[in-house]
Amino acid sequence: MNLREKLKLYVITDGRLRDEIESVKLVLEGGAKAIQLRMKNSTTRQMVEKGIRIRKIVEDYGALLFVDDRVDVALAIEAHGVHLGPEDMPLKMARIIAPQLLIGATVHSVEEAIKAQEDGADYIGAGSVYPTRSKENAVVIGLENLRRIVESVRIPVVAIGGINIENVRNVLSTGVDGIAVISSILVAENPKEATRRMLREIEGR
Repeated sequence: MNLREKLKLYVITDGRLRDEIESVKLVLEGGAKAIQLRMKNSTTRQMVEKGIRIRKIVEDYGALLFVDDRVDVALAIEAHGVHLGPEDMPLKMARIIAPQLLIGATVHSVEEAIKAQEDGADYIGAGSVYPTRSKENAVVIGLENLRRIVESVRIPVVAIGGINIENVRNVLSTGVDGIAVISSILVAENPKEATRRMLREIEGR
C-alpha cells in the first residue's frame, strides 16, 4: 500500500455539517481515499455503530478509515488507523496496544513533528495552516512553519486547517503529501463534485 498516495486527500467527518455516513459515501464517490471519523460529542456506542457501517463503505472503495482520538473504537470497528492529538493516548502507548493500526499525530511545530516520528507515527497532521471554524482554539502555524515541518521529517505530512479550493495550491507548494479538509467539501452543495475538484487541484490537472 502506498500511504502517501492514499493520504493525498483526507476528508474528516463532521456531523454538525452533514451526516457522517452520507458524507463518506459522497466523498468516496468523488475519489477520496482517506476518511477520518470524527465524532467529538458522541457516545462510544454511537461511534461504534456508525463506524461499523462506515468501515464497510470504505472497504468497498479501497480507501483507508481512521478514527479520531479513540484507539478503542478504531480497534472495535477494525479501522485501518487512529489519529491522536496532544491530549489523547500517548503515541508510544498506542503503538504497543494496537501495533496493527496506522497512527497519525497532530503537530504544530518542528519539535512536535520530530518527536511524533521518533515515537512511531506513520504520518503527521500539521496545522492549522489557516484560521478555521472547524476547531475551537486552533493554533495557526502558517505556510512557512508548515514547510519547516515537512522538511524536518521523513514520514508523510498532511496539512489541515482552513484549506479550500482557492488556497490549496499554496499549501501544496510547501511539499506536503496530503490535504485534510472538512467544511470546504462537506458544506458544498455537491460534495462529490467538490471532492473531484479538490483532487484535480491537488494532482495539478
